[in-house]
Amino acid sequence: MRFLDDDEELNPIVSAVNLVDVFLVIIAALLIALAQNPLSVFSSDDVTVIKNAGKPNMEMIVKKGKEIKQYKSTGDIGSGEGMRAGVAYKMADGSFVYVPEGDEKNNKTKSDQE
Repeated sequence: MRFLDDDEELNPIVSAVNLVDVFLVIIAALLIALAQNPLSVFSSDDVTVIKNAGKPNMEMIVKKGKEIKQYKSTGDIGSGEGMRAGVAYKMADGSFVYVPEGDEKNNKTKSDQE
């Protein structure tokens, strides 16, 4: 009977069961970390993350609902696509006035042309 007790102590299945328990704890911890990630697709919050702020390789990640967009900085200041739409003036009281620019011919009324 003594030999049977020794076999139970040397049984490799016992150590394998302990490894399975350890991996289950690790998987549970990873699932909790995934659920608490602000950019998780499962959350409905709107999130904006800025990486490397103020540096030439700055990135901005915007999540609205389930849609995630990533914007990368080119490092150029004042670059972009578009055209000039008008002029803004700062008044003495600190307010701003926007004056749209446009083609003079399109802005005139029919009575001004006659």
